[in-house]
Amino acid sequence: MRTTTFVCSCEDTMPLDGRAIARGCATAPGSELRSAEQLCQAQLDRFLAALAEGGAVTVACTAQAPLFRQEAEAAGFAAPLSFVNIRETAGWSDEAKAAGPKMAALIAAAEVPMPATPLVPLASQGVTLVLGRDAVALEAARKLAATLDITVLLTGAEEVPPLRTTEFPVARGRARGATGWLGNFEVVVDGYAMPRPSSRAAYAWGPAKDGAKSRCDVILDLTGGAALFPTRELRQGYLRADPADAAAVERAIAASRELVGEFDKPRFVTFDAALCAHSRNRRTGCTRCLDLCPTGAITPGKDAVQISAEICAGCGACAAVCPTGAASYALPTAEAMLKRLRTLLLTYREAGGEAPLLLVHDEHGEAMIEALSRQGEGLPARVLPLRVNEVSSLDLGLLLSAFAWGAAQVRLLLKGRRAHGTEGVFRNLDYVRHVLDGLGVPDHGAPRAAAIETDDPFSLGEALRAVPRRGLPFPPSTHLALGASREILRQAARALAEGAGKRGGEIAMPALAPFGEARVEVGGCTLCVACTSVCPTGAFSANPETPQLRFLEDACVQCGLCAVTCPEKVITLVPRLNLAPDAAQIRVVKEEEPFCCERCARPFGVKSQIEAVMRKLTGVKHWMFADPARLRVLRLCEACRVFEATESALDPYVGPARPVAKTTEDWLREAERAKRVKED
Repeated sequence: MRTTTFVCSCEDTMPLDGRAIARGCATAPGSELRSAEQLCQAQLDRFLAALAEGGAVTVACTAQAPLFRQEAEAAGFAAPLSFVNIRETAGWSDEAKAAGPKMAALIAAAEVPMPATPLVPLASQGVTLVLGRDAVALEAARKLAATLDITVLLTGAEEVPPLRTTEFPVARGRARGATGWLGNFEVVVDGYAMPRPSSRAAYAWGPAKDGAKSRCDVILDLTGGAALFPTRELRQGYLRADPADAAAVERAIAASRELVGEFDKPRFVTFDAALCAHSRNRRTGCTRCLDLCPTGAITPGKDAVQISAEICAGCGACAAVCPTGAASYALPTAEAMLKRLRTLLLTYREAGGEAPLLLVHDEHGEAMIEALSRQGEGLPARVLPLRVNEVSSLDLGLLLSAFAWGAAQVRLLLKGRRAHGTEGVFRNLDYVRHVLDGLGVPDHGAPRAAAIETDDPFSLGEALRAVPRRGLPFPPSTHLALGASREILRQAARALAEGAGKRGGEIAMPALAPFGEARVEVGGCTLCVACTSVCPTGAFSANPETPQLRFLEDACVQCGLCAVTCPEKVITLVPRLNLAPDAAQIRVVKEEEPFCCERCARPFGVKSQIEAVMRKLTGVKHWMFADPARLRVLRLCEACRVFEATESALDPYVGPARPVAKTTEDWLREAERAKRVKED
């Protein structure tokens, strides 16, 4: 589609390199780059004229986006209208004169469409459980009773004067635990008791019982004790305040009033249970997401984990470490974000930029970048900011793809106080450093991939300027990121290996890396192929024609299911990145001669194993193996065993005579008989 792009110097407060911007933004035929000095006011007619011409319009200004949207709506404009910030991210900088390629890259990346955000509906009727220890809880309940359906649960630790009239139910009990989310909480209460009607100076309680359950939409916790949920601030519908802090209690009361009605929250994670490598046959394998989820939204299931979209707070730690791609971040999708990243880096190169430093940030970083541009020196010209919803959601495939597409360095901007769920992305940064070191990419005294943890804009500027200006020693790849996350990871790794001239060899990786070898001690393997039945990715497979165990290293995600399932315990996980072409080919781990049925000559089983069984059973003094005909059945295939048993009249249930069981009456009769004999 034809696109008209407006770049405005914002009253000549930033220089515009029109040639560099045009070189990077030349996309669809007929597309045009237009400049202005005050597009939002004195030159608004230029924007209106572009609307009348039809085609998509991109405005390199976000400060006045509401005004431009209003004018487009009034004009009945139906084509795509997008906005991109080049002022705070590029133009307001002491290196603004060199920021032309950066502006071109930002504009081109902004034109990559982002899919609509999937939503999860939540509904609350206002049924609220107030947990408290003293009269503060009753006072809070009294303030909320007019708008919410209130029940108060007191701990009973302190004496509390009873209400003059029963405006709402009051009970005693201790909340042992809670599950659920806004609109669907369940609280388990021990010591549950109702007040006696005769309560006078303080509540007197009736008989108590444990294990009572209360269902509610909202929980207001004023007990001052331990929180009911991990990372309580991330659990929607659960409000908590210190009863000794009057201001905090009032804030919680005000927030409670707002939690009535229907709400939509983003579906942060897309989950495909068929790809999950958590467990098979009651054996536990991968627990990466379970170990990192800060909210308890992920729980173990039969073969796969279960992710509650209602509880999920969107940190994306599960998507960052999932080795199979079963959990993928959806705000936006990995496919859309990779397209934007590729466009950003390759456009920067096409526009003449060199040694780009990719700065990945979220909402926290956006405010810091703006403050740095207004109060400080701004971002350096080679720093390309990429906005994501949560930095903690970045997977290894995206980070390696950034380097494959030409990023000289990558910095992740995080809060000064490390937030919940960031362990996974730090793990991925470590993996990236191992891969680059293994490829021989020099770091020139500073890691190619690292995090900047700060809340100070000036510290951010200093950290970015301290990164050595050193590009990669090979040209960027232009490959497209296609397929699922596993394929994208392999494509990026191979592109980097080809660029570095490393088409073979192995790179040792830290534990929990999502690729490597499941090494089999061949001497102890019995070819039972139990590992093939639990492998979720098909890395281990059996040959249906002959006793053979095969392995495809590219498919191995190091989940460990094979190792915990192997009855002989001869499988060991070896995390590594194998750059050899053989890693993408199935190789035979072990094979043996099959045993042929002595009746029909059809191959079945493993010859060495059947012969070993026969040797062990020969001469065994047991009725089941005393008959040679029974032993011969073991040397027949499953079809011929039926014929053999029928023709030879073998009864598998026939055995030696069993002792007759004696009843109580038998024992009594024998005792009576013995008594008579003695008397005689």
